[in-house]
Amino acid sequence: QVQLVESGGGLVQAGGSLRLSCTASGRTFSSYTMGWFRQAPGKEREFVAAITWGGGRTTYADSVKGRFTISRDNAKNTVYLQMNSLKPEDTAVYYCAGDRRATVTITSEYWGRGTQVTVSS
Repeated sequence: QVQLVESGGGLVQAGGSLRLSCTASGRTFSSYTMGWFRQAPGKEREFVAAITWGGGRTTYADSVKGRFTISRDNAKNTVYLQMNSLKPEDTAVYYCAGDRRATVTITSEYWGRGTQVTVSS
């Protein structure tokens, strides 16, 4: 079992930055693909970014490319999402996800409870 806890959300002005963290329990964290999703009010949960177990491969949604960076520290069982140049449309609850497969999807095994990010204009 892996438990995921997100932190780092908050209120920020457009153009600002936030760094989200997701800390995992469990010894096998380093073998999991990790990712971030987000869900805005009235919208479906959508993929944001993912990183493979060794950190060698990252993928991003087109809407965040060049602004967001995903990284991980396996020694700390933590994955990060650095968000720069934030826009009001980035406002959402951000969820951390983990999967033993090579990718993370909406059907991934493990999820955190989410952290709210609000970007004011």
